[in-house]
Amino acid sequence: MLTHTQKKTAESIINIFETSEVLGNYGQVTVISGDTGHLTFGRSQTTLGSGNLYKLLRRYCDNGGARFGGRLEPFLPPCKRKDTRLDDDLTLHNVLRASADDVVMRDTQDQFFDQEYWQPAAAAADRLGLVSPLSVTVVYDSFVHGSWIRMRDRTIGKVGTVAEADEQRWVQTYVKTRRAWLAGHSREDLRATVYRMDALQRLIENDQWQLSLPLVVRDKEISEATLSATPPGCYVGPQPGSRILALQQPLPRGLDVRLVQLGLSDRGIAIRADGVFGQVSQRCVKQYQAANGLPVTGVADIALIAQLTS
Repeated sequence: MLTHTQKKTAESIINIFETSEVLGNYGQVTVISGDTGHLTFGRSQTTLGSGNLYKLLRRYCDNGGARFGGRLEPFLPPCKRKDTRLDDDLTLHNVLRASADDVVMRDTQDQFFDQEYWQPAAAAADRLGLVSPLSVTVVYDSFVHGSWIRMRDRTIGKVGTVAEADEQRWVQTYVKTRRAWLAGHSREDLRATVYRMDALQRLIENDQWQLSLPLVVRDKEISEATLSATPPGCYVGPQPGSRILALQQPLPRGLDVRLVQLGLSDRGIAIRADGVFGQVSQRCVKQYQAANGLPVTGVADIALIAQLTS
């Protein structure tokens, strides 16, 4: 049985693989050319193609406290159909990014990824006789990334069961087997993920079977401090209308910026709702002002913010 910290550390390693962030990027939206999963979203990058993106969004929208549930509801039917046109739906992408500011979405993701990936991986590791935190992490990575059963069976074919090979030898063989499979895969996007096995191999070489903190994985620090930090790219304030938004240094960031950007996106303006008011945001505000007979200043004053976020 892993401790709470060991479990969070194992999850953080896979978060780094998936989104380059220790706590994961709850609002990350990705579409990789050639990826059969198509549109992917969230802390552990669940996909449209697998059907898990629909499950996640359905669960979120069913929560009465979901701030962006009403905005996401119309996208549920095409998501359930695995409609790949959603790969290019910038309005949906922006709502997904904004939903990460909602603690309900973050909690939903944590519960969903735990039930869909962590618990099955931990059970599979236990059935096989893998007990160390690093061993469970290796299994968890394959549940998130795919092809656990195929790689498990290949490894058993090489060295036998965990009991026959001993745990550490079995896991080392598994990691090498999986790396070779990824490196020789016909899909370019999978070949590019050999870094996952390289990172796990370095942990093995450094005898980090217990995942004792602090650790560095792919140049990211995993420590008590980073595990308890605020997730990156998630904003709880300032509230819309509490300040004007204009291009300045440092660039304004926050919930109000994100909601203004989302309002512009809802009105057909091509903008990425990243919560940062930069030159693109200024240009998009000017575009909206010009189209609506307003003074073209590029500044979102209180009245304009109210209009865009209502």
